[in-house]
Amino acid sequence: MTYDYDVIIIGSGPAGFSCAMQSTKFNKKVLIVEASDESIGGSWISKGTIPSKALRAAAKSIQSFQSQFGDPKGRKPYDRFRMEDIMAYKMPILENKNRKIKNDIIKNEIDTARGWGKIIDEHTVEVTDQMGEKKTWSTRFIFLSTGSSPVTPDKLSIDHTKVLDYTTILDLTHIPHRLAIIGNGIIAIEYATIFSALGTRVTILSEDSETLPFLDQEIRDALFNTFKKNGIQLLHNVVVKKISYNDLRNCDEVTFREGEDGRLQVIETEQILYAAGKKPNTEGIGLENLAIKTDDQGRLIVNNVFQTDVPSVYAGGDLIGPTNLASASFVQGRLAAVHMFGNKAAAAAPDSPMPFAIYSIPEIASIGLTEEQAGERGIDATVGRAYYENMTRADLDHETDGLLKLVFRTDNLQLLGIHIYGENAGDLIHLGQSVMHLNGTIEYFIDQVLNYPTYSEAYKVAAFNGLNRVNRTGIKYRNQPD
Repeated sequence: MTYDYDVIIIGSGPAGFSCAMQSTKFNKKVLIVEASDESIGGSWISKGTIPSKALRAAAKSIQSFQSQFGDPKGRKPYDRFRMEDIMAYKMPILENKNRKIKNDIIKNEIDTARGWGKIIDEHTVEVTDQMGEKKTWSTRFIFLSTGSSPVTPDKLSIDHTKVLDYTTILDLTHIPHRLAIIGNGIIAIEYATIFSALGTRVTILSEDSETLPFLDQEIRDALFNTFKKNGIQLLHNVVVKKISYNDLRNCDEVTFREGEDGRLQVIETEQILYAAGKKPNTEGIGLENLAIKTDDQGRLIVNNVFQTDVPSVYAGGDLIGPTNLASASFVQGRLAAVHMFGNKAAAAAPDSPMPFAIYSIPEIASIGLTEEQAGERGIDATVGRAYYENMTRADLDHETDGLLKLVFRTDNLQLLGIHIYGENAGDLIHLGQSVMHLNGTIEYFIDQVLNYPTYSEAYKVAAFNGLNRVNRTGIKYRNQPD
């Protein structure tokens, strides 16, 4: 049968873009359907990864300047810098990234259609444009990458003026002096530290009993210590009762309890960020026409090659979760295209541990087993630590808050996990990832020359620290026979 396209991709975020690019390498005809009439790249470019990290970069630069040089007048960063200047820092980055994506699409002869994509049947997609006009195309395969949207609270109203979500906070015209964040996930933590770096007094109101429970406990403790040092208040088991405006004090107020039976409390704030999670964008894309299965969170269920229970329909990115990482989405889109058109045996998702990074200030990155997980699995593991305060590069950069932690088997020194809190954590994690992927040991860091002064040197310090701990427990380190 002849189709209009080999693959139609609904959504141009990381997974969709990657699927399109890989499909063209197989000389396939590709159509990308994008709902936004302003930009391509989905929220990755317009409202998510790139703009939030650009804001972080600006805030980090301001914090570093303030830390290294101070201010003789004792002013806060928000007294010295304007949000207008920060947004001016962000815009060229977004424009440049948009331009590069468009150039890649043009260079690879990928067709695009602006409008809302919907599955009609297993080989047909309908697109409704901004004027309400509909067009239909046939396709051999369909790839869904419609992303996710902020969760809407049941009892609160997000007016995008005083109460913001993680997309509209990027449209602020000023740096707030006080910010209340409802939520305690990755997005909440990132924005809390970004605005704290700008001098904002931040309060995090978490409805849960724990924050980032998947992290190694020592890394969490290091994060919370930085919170205390920077004046970020973190409250758990919070039940928000209402948000109101106080005319007398000219501010917004959040009324809440710590637990249903806790006393009623009120905090004053200038802005409120509701960041209690994301939901997959599944409405209106035609899943019901093929009865495509979803889980209890509304995410599409796929196999290890990102194929739904309908063989011609694949999906990736936030739509399938739960990682919600742009880095994972890029891989998913590429592997889906490989399975559609290339070597099916090479298309399965890798079963090796996947790294993640949290772009707080400082950064957090992790891969593999935590110390607690190793213990739960009955593994005799030892840890090695390197504190940033003991690293020359950290001293030079005034970035002494940080910890690099290695988790490894006591008997053979095999590396099981790396957990980092500190400057450049998102980049540093990949050195350890490579050693882990090759089933390496901490001997690699001990034996190899690592540049000085660098943050990477922390691996060598942590490896020696761990090895000394092994020796002290009576298990002597010996070179294995050749």
